[in-house]
Amino acid sequence: MPPEVASLAAAREPAREPQAWRAPLAALGVATLALVAVTAQAWGAMAHQWWNIDTYNHLMLVPFIIAWLVGLKEESLARIAPQPFLPGLLGVAAGLMLWRTGVASGIDLVAQAGAVGALQAAVVTVIGLRASLVLALPIAFAAFLVPFGDEIIPPLQHITARIAIALTHLSGVPARIEGVHIHTPAGLFIVAEACAGVKFLIAMVTLGVLVCATRLRRWPRRAAFMAACVVVPVLANGVRAWATIHVAQYVGAERATGFDHIVYGWVFFAIIVAVLLGAAWRFVEREPESHGWSLDEIARWHWLGRAESLTFAPSGAARAIIALAAIAALSLLL
Repeated sequence: MPPEVASLAAAREPAREPQAWRAPLAALGVATLALVAVTAQAWGAMAHQWWNIDTYNHLMLVPFIIAWLVGLKEESLARIAPQPFLPGLLGVAAGLMLWRTGVASGIDLVAQAGAVGALQAAVVTVIGLRASLVLALPIAFAAFLVPFGDEIIPPLQHITARIAIALTHLSGVPARIEGVHIHTPAGLFIVAEACAGVKFLIAMVTLGVLVCATRLRRWPRRAAFMAACVVVPVLANGVRAWATIHVAQYVGAERATGFDHIVYGWVFFAIIVAVLLGAAWRFVEREPESHGWSLDEIARWHWLGRAESLTFAPSGAARAIIALAAIAALSLLL
């Protein structure tokens, strides 16, 4: 076969994982099944929130983002052999204890954080420290699978109401405020929970972390962009609330509310996202595949060699994680 034909045929063959990765990936799959089976209630509750609560709809993209981030490191991962990390079992145990505490106390957020944390620790345990350092970003990014943000809705409601009333006065419309109730000549406006802006704030924080980790290197720029991802959505939500009130003075409260839903959902905050990303584009410092630590950087860490001596077989890692999951499940039953 001519060389060029052989090269073309090789290019068409599906990519295969290196031999050294097959046993650890199989062990990780078994360990993942065990952990998800034991903490199924927490994962089911999270999936319900992702699918049915629009505040968390964007979290359905997180698994795909994680897969993309892992794919960016494919070449680096192919150059190393995973070595299961024995102390990682402590992280698995801690995650399962947190999950059990959340279940016992009825606090879903704690149980869900524990379920996700146990899975993150299982990844570190099975593939080892060196590979986990290469995949530090996607492993850490899995924390965004946990639906959070309901706790900040009340303060966001008050902040939105204060911004709206200030802009309403500046625009010459007489109004008074009582908590989150704004009285105007066109009627009473209430900054409800759905109008607090938590959905957009959480989505922007998630996007901000992704942009900072993959495109920015310098911490001052990262801090500035993350600050913008928090401040701008909050201010923009106040402007949106004021715009609804202002328009209502001319077209009526009912028509203004319908207008608000269309603009808020499809236009206004899409523009805000575009503006933020456009402002950050000129400061981009690297390509996404260069995120995190390189193998050369990791190789210079002398402590890593000593830590990697605390290793055991992939099958042993899977069995140990299954045992921990079983103990956590039995502790609830007993």
